[in-house]
Amino acid sequence: MIHHLEINVSNLGKTISFWEWFLLELGYEQFQKWDSGISWKHGDTYIVFVQVEERFTDISYHRCRVGLNHLAFHASSRAQVDAITAKLIEMGVSILYSDRHPYAGGHEHYAVFFEDPDRIKVEIVAPSED
Repeated sequence: MIHHLEINVSNLGKTISFWEWFLLELGYEQFQKWDSGISWKHGDTYIVFVQVEERFTDISYHRCRVGLNHLAFHASSRAQVDAITAKLIEMGVSILYSDRHPYAGGHEHYAVFFEDPDRIKVEIVAPSED
């Protein structure tokens, strides 16, 4: 089981605005907050976002480089995936693989894929049998 993930971000304010609503939707609760970071916790696992130091902003993140490809979260149902998709569209967030949504991960894989402000790919997956 993962204890926590810590992700450096280019703009903490934008990150909080983007991530907070859907982490709360998925059952996370704010855990810690300080000037240069914030975390949300679900059970024993938490996710931390930290403002990167300016001297490290010259090379932006890309999921195709060595390192993290994407984060995938469990949804409680297909209805929750649909509600999150609607909220993302309302916020002007592009749905990745929209031509195959919600089955971009395969015929039995009901999910939505999108990117956060730093272009980290995020996936929210419904249970197999819904």
